Amino acid sequence: MKLLKNTLTATALTLVAASVTTAAVAEDKILLKTPVAFPSTLPALGSPILDITESVNMLGGGTLKMKFYEPKKLVATSEILDAVASGKVNAGYTTAGYHAGKMPAAPIFSSVPFGPEAGEYLAWMLYGNGGKLYQEMYDTNGYNVHVLPCSILSPETSGWFANEINSPEDLKGLNMRFFGLGAKVMEKLGVSTVGLPGGEIFGALEKGAIDATEFSQPAIDQRLGLHKIVKYNYFPGWHQQATVFELLINGDAWAKMSDRQQRVLETTCRASLTNSFAEGEASQFPVMAKAAENGVEIRYWSDDMLNTFETTWDQVAVEFSQEDPFFAKVWADLSEFRAGYDLWEANAFLPRKGQ
Repeated sequence: MKLLKNTLTATALTLVAASVTTAAVAEDKILLKTPVAFPSTLPALGSPILDITESVNMLGGGTLKMKFYEPKKLVATSEILDAVASGKVNAGYTTAGYHAGKMPAAPIFSSVPFGPEAGEYLAWMLYGNGGKLYQEMYDTNGYNVHVLPCSILSPETSGWFANEINSPEDLKGLNMRFFGLGAKVMEKLGVSTVGLPGGEIFGALEKGAIDATEFSQPAIDQRLGLHKIVKYNYFPGWHQQATVFELLINGDAWAKMSDRQQRVLETTCRASLTNSFAEGEASQFPVMAKAAENGVEIRYWSDDMLNTFETTWDQVAVEFSQEDPFFAKVWADLSEFRAGYDLWEANAFLPRKGQ
């Protein structure tokens, strides 16, 4: 009986292996040439592509592989969406916030001022209507891409300044690098904003082309050397409590994939959402603990400043909703989801110390 059981088990495993092999043989071989928006050396911001690529190549069964290209090596960061949609490349790794000039609603799928933290954001993206609306945005704007949320960054800092900022008046007249919808808030407060890529920020500060900047998290900002020029680092990151990054696949390439190949990409991105968040959360406090050694003063925005930022953001959201119907549609859906989530959040989580 034991021999029969072992024989049947071995036979079953052989059949499974054979079926997987047969499926792999029947699949088209696909190499995803993937330009990325951020250097892979930047922890949690650029580094997830390393794990994503390794996982795809390991799980792809020999028929699905990925090769990524550092920024500017294949196409410019600003051109990734168009390159993927046109088929110039068949994949790209970036963030929807970079597409704001093409689609006003795009930044909502990247980061939202005073928006959801990572858990709530993913709940909306994966189990609310966020993911469907995300794909709908690309479809209705004629972009031949399939989008997968593929990593997420925990909160960022909200600015590096040469001088203390104690009131909205202190912001007026500054030239500042700022990202996404938060830049619209700063502009309403009298700041001139520019969307410089990370590699150009240090030089712009050094030459005086900009007075202040935000970019990312402490561990990432340290790599850029921002602390060498500006010494006041402000928290919390009201403009980016969480930031989502996307894997874009050319629509025709996605359609040609087998169900298994598509599943490999979907599963890899789901895993990357967890891994990237954990890496970001683990990397910040060691850097912050040494801030004083670099002459950096960590500051937390006053209630008055945070109220100013939030009130101004509310105005921006209303204006964008009035100007763009799809922005209004997505914003209404996210707002409804968050209103429902509040019941869970208010009752389920312990209050933070000091609250």
